[in-house]
Amino acid sequence: MASYTAQVNTIHKKFTNAMKKAKTKQALNKAYSTHKKDHERLLKKHLAEEVREIKKAKAKLG
Repeated sequence: MASYTAQVNTIHKKFTNAMKKAKTKQALNKAYSTHKKDHERLLKKHLAEEVREIKKAKAKLG
């Protein structure tokens, strides 16, 4: 699995390309909306992974 940073870079690259291709305000809004959803999904997944790591560490400690 790719690192969080690599995934963020991929999302931003996709967003930048969509902005360059956009010819209308609606296309820009759609690009942003998609970008925001991608970020939210990735962040939620990333934070869930960190919580699992913390729970594992706590279990080892006692």
